[in-house]
Amino acid sequence: MLSALIWIPVLGALLIGFGAEPLIPSRARLVALLTVGSVFLLTIVLGSQFEAGHIGMQFAEHLVWIEPLGLTYELGMDGLSLPLVVLNGLLTAIAIASDARLVNRPRLYYILLLLLNASVTAAFLAQNLLLFFLFYEAELIPLYLLIAIWGGANRGYAATKFLIYTALSGILILAAFLGITWLTGAPSFDYAPLLTQVLPLRQQFVLLGALLIGFGIKIPLVPFHTWLPDAHVEASTPVSVLLAGVLLKLGTYGLLRFGLGLFPEAWAVLAPWLATWAAVSVLYGAFMAIAQTDMKKMVAYSSIGHMGYVLLAAAAATPLSLLAAVCQMVSHGLIAAMLFLLVGVVYQKTGTRNLESLQGLLNPERGLPLIGSLMIIGVMASSGIPGMVGFISEFLVFRGSFPIFPAQTLLCMVGTGLTAVYFLLLVNRVFFGRLSERVTNLPPVFWSDRAPAMFLAALIVLLGLQPNWLVHYSETTTTALMSDRLAIAQADMATKTTLKAERMEAAQAGSKG
Repeated sequence: MLSALIWIPVLGALLIGFGAEPLIPSRARLVALLTVGSVFLLTIVLGSQFEAGHIGMQFAEHLVWIEPLGLTYELGMDGLSLPLVVLNGLLTAIAIASDARLVNRPRLYYILLLLLNASVTAAFLAQNLLLFFLFYEAELIPLYLLIAIWGGANRGYAATKFLIYTALSGILILAAFLGITWLTGAPSFDYAPLLTQVLPLRQQFVLLGALLIGFGIKIPLVPFHTWLPDAHVEASTPVSVLLAGVLLKLGTYGLLRFGLGLFPEAWAVLAPWLATWAAVSVLYGAFMAIAQTDMKKMVAYSSIGHMGYVLLAAAAATPLSLLAAVCQMVSHGLIAAMLFLLVGVVYQKTGTRNLESLQGLLNPERGLPLIGSLMIIGVMASSGIPGMVGFISEFLVFRGSFPIFPAQTLLCMVGTGLTAVYFLLLVNRVFFGRLSERVTNLPPVFWSDRAPAMFLAALIVLLGLQPNWLVHYSETTTTALMSDRLAIAQADMATKTTLKAERMEAAQAGSKG
């Protein structure tokens, strides 16, 4: 069933590209939407069969692929991957449904969206290090083309910059995976956390450092973030939805699965520095967002800040903070997708995203009142207002991280306050006041423009009022991840104590001799 999540979109892409007759744009979009919709329904079925109290991978699949390379087709789903797979299916369907306009070269456009969905899902499900890397790199190609072909005026520069940064990220991750297999002497690249614990701490630092920088580029964290604002500004609205909502989570997922999961001892040593890194990223993203006049660039810098909360929670590595990290990934995915959808509607109707050129769009007669109301809901959720999923995830992050890193957590809480500042500036300038003359004759807003954002707004409020639906499936997995870390740390401490006792006995015997 996990393979179906990957290969159904691939088959849909083949149907669009190599059908008996070339599909007209509307039919190509319909095939893509039906394909992604069926995959999303399948994830819901899997979620209904998922045993929340079960420790370990479920629905596992294993097939020997290229045995000499140690490459196996091994898939599995647990409480860490399930929410992200569901999020990927949901946002891909919304991205396709939200773009009802005729696009240039529609067959290629929808093929790339389906291939992007398949590669991201496969990366979340892969339980072989090399298999994960292959799918991690596979998503580069469709996303690069989606930005380079359907992006804005400066799309070539943004797409090339994205490609270079993400390729460097892949090189570091591959080097770390090769180092793990070579130094541990493992016969394959299968995910085996216990093998990495036999490595000396110095080697663990080197391998973990490569993973931190590699996944830090993908998240992105300061100072590896500069590709993201350019990519968002030039990307079309559906691509920005997927980029912020899902693709950034490959980085945070990788840190939890492969950073903390494979190197808990080295992670614990570096944790204070990681928490400080998270605080710097949160504050930098917030201050840069305040300085922006482009709505899309403001939301992009907001994403940089909010992804720092995930690193803070992962650095603390308590059962509550790890659960909070998963919640923050899903919460940010929903909120960022909604904000980019709304910014896209404003840009489509007014022809500008400049805060200094827009004013009074809440005007009920000639403005965009419903879009403005939805934007207010979105910025409230991003600012952590109670009753919405953003509050739940951020509160859990701060509650789980404060006992371990109080100073860094307080700095991140300041970042939450700054979120309210820059989004208040956005709402105040764009939606309140007298309607500017430049946007007095706006084209009508259709339900295809409103419905996706309305659905996300309802989901954001629903999960904020009933957060157990969000945390229920992940709690066992995150608790087990923390338990494994404690067990390994205790075993390591016992080994060091034994060695110290043996050395003391040997020294005493030598002195007596």
